[in-house]
Amino acid sequence: MNPMAMQQKLDQLHAQQAYSEFSNQRYAILFKPGEYNLEVNVDYYVQALGLGRKPGDVVINGALQSTASTEGNKVTTMFWRGAENFLVKPSAKPMLWAVSQAAPYRRMHIKGDVQFDKGSWASGGYMANSIVEGLAGLTTGQQWFTRNSELGSWQGGNWNRVFVGVKGAPANDWPTSPTTAISTTPLVRDKPFLTLNKQGDYEVFVPALSTNSRGVSWRADEAGELIPLSQFYIAQAGRDTSTTINNALAQGKHLLFTPGLYPLDEAIRINRPNTVVLGLGLPTLIPENGTPAMVAADVGGLKIAGLMFDAGLMNSPVLLQLGQSKTHMSHADNPSSLNDIYCRVGGAIAGQTEVCVTINSNHVIADHFWLWRADHGVGADWQVNKSAHGLVVNGDDVTIYGLFNEHFQHYQTLWNGERGRTYFYQSEIPYKPPSIAAWNDNGAAGFASYKVANHVKQHSAWGLGIYSFFRGEPTVSNNVRLENAAEVPNSPNVHITHIANFAGLYGGINHVINGLGPATEVGELTLYHGVNPQPPK
Repeated sequence: MNPMAMQQKLDQLHAQQAYSEFSNQRYAILFKPGEYNLEVNVDYYVQALGLGRKPGDVVINGALQSTASTEGNKVTTMFWRGAENFLVKPSAKPMLWAVSQAAPYRRMHIKGDVQFDKGSWASGGYMANSIVEGLAGLTTGQQWFTRNSELGSWQGGNWNRVFVGVKGAPANDWPTSPTTAISTTPLVRDKPFLTLNKQGDYEVFVPALSTNSRGVSWRADEAGELIPLSQFYIAQAGRDTSTTINNALAQGKHLLFTPGLYPLDEAIRINRPNTVVLGLGLPTLIPENGTPAMVAADVGGLKIAGLMFDAGLMNSPVLLQLGQSKTHMSHADNPSSLNDIYCRVGGAIAGQTEVCVTINSNHVIADHFWLWRADHGVGADWQVNKSAHGLVVNGDDVTIYGLFNEHFQHYQTLWNGERGRTYFYQSEIPYKPPSIAAWNDNGAAGFASYKVANHVKQHSAWGLGIYSFFRGEPTVSNNVRLENAAEVPNSPNVHITHIANFAGLYGGINHVINGLGPATEVGELTLYHGVNPQPPK
């Protein structure tokens, strides 16, 4: 394309999507290998993707940024966007990637500085497998998670920041500042991505599992599998249905969703081991008949990435489910992985679901979830967008990196499986419970956000941030409180390390965890060591 035509197209898209929070439009901007002098703004429902095998194959001289904000430079609602697989030489210092949840920066190489807010409130975010040669950080950003990256330096952040497998991470100094740094990532599979080979053919690269890793995966030859696009069924919004998609899966195809909305009259069913399901441009799956949107059999090696799920108007039992039920089947040698999975209950439509994501299979690896019962937008009402849990984990040996889970009406996260691990957790309690009489756990005020079931013997979590912003009529909200931000069994092999609580507006939190820790009143931040904490190594 002509460079001027490219910039004009990008500017038009920026003007259209910068403030379109609940738009039905979806876009993927794909850049072939080469060097470009461009200013690329990434806004709502836009994903910018470099098609090289390494970030340095697609070079942007100028900016690849997110700059839109609300009044006072707030970016607390700058959601649902992403950038992957570029080398950027910024023309501004610092370049802005000013975002909150569901806005990942992946496989990026920034030859300069990057700031993740605009000097006012932010509520994000996520970066993985990236290099920032200069300064990275926040000013008033509330929380941030960084995995397997390399930083020149880091500064800032208010409530909870977690670094796993990051070179150049700040030092652990909890509770002087809310930092948790863990030197290596125990087990992860990075997100699959679309690439263009030298012959001009499209392929999907599926990174291999890595263990005890630190820093980026792509400095040298990267282990993984290249799958020709001919082995994928390419789903198109407005054409494909549950039937056409399920027929393609039954024929042994992998699945590539192109941008758009996908209303589903029945669940998409994934039954074949090692199936890859990859979404481009935030494709959104919407169950219409009270069914799940996607159900996977209890098989190994699934790779599901880059999908949004909107709860439909008819109540669904779950939106995404792995495994029909809890079994003892081991997938330790071939675990399934989930990357960049976003669920909404309300906001765009007045949807309902009992649970957003249920993981019944064992040995699943999850990497970046945002599960959101809407606190604003269409249907954002206690009696309308009903949903009990964002995440239920029944499987054993499940590991999650970057779990954002907010506003659900029961336990936000309910963990029933053994040997689970969570690295970074961010959760806001629902805003408007009508009363303690209507919102209590066997008489205790409210429901803990992070709940590990009483029967669990082994569990570990690092860097939990749980916040209350009760609102509504002050006469009601002043009386609504949360008894425990987190609850876990009293077991020597349950380790919870570093919990941050903040209370805003009305009410507050009585205890941090298990009746321990001080109360957090309006305007206060509590940093607590945890239960049987394990010092980060």
